[in-house]
Amino acid sequence: MMDEFEKIYSENVDHVYNFLYNMCSDGNLAEELTSETFYQAFLSFRKFKGNSKIFTWLASIAKFTYYKYLKKNKNRLKESSIETISDENMPDSPDRPDEIIMLNETRASVKERINKLPAKYRDVVFLRMYAELPFSEIAISLNISENSAKVIYCRAKKMLSEELKNEYYM
Repeated sequence: MMDEFEKIYSENVDHVYNFLYNMCSDGNLAEELTSETFYQAFLSFRKFKGNSKIFTWLASIAKFTYYKYLKKNKNRLKESSIETISDENMPDSPDRPDEIIMLNETRASVKERINKLPAKYRDVVFLRMYAELPFSEIAISLNISENSAKVIYCRAKKMLSEELKNEYYM
């Protein structure tokens, strides 16, 4: 079992990290959550039935690990939405920092609004946008039909679009 799990870890650790990084925009936190995700996956590995792809299963664990973190650290969410500016996304030319700041503020605002969506919408959006899962895998992960996943995603996008339109254009 250990060799099999080590293989799963090595094949998926970067994908899980990227998924979590896209959700939280904090490299250190993404590393911590990735470790916790694989720890939880190891503990429940015997329960994995193979009804979905391994990454879909890991993304579900990662998502719940992130939500658990947010519940424990409510103030951290507010801080992290402002911390999205880092050296890796700074422009090459110094004449564009205002555009980078605006882009990061918009990203933070979108993430904040996604976190406020009802759970079923939020789950579908996170798995689609940040884990880049196809609707078929989202459906399996959330135990809903593929069509339901598509409808929920479209409705969530519409809700987010309306909120952002009201914030930025009114």
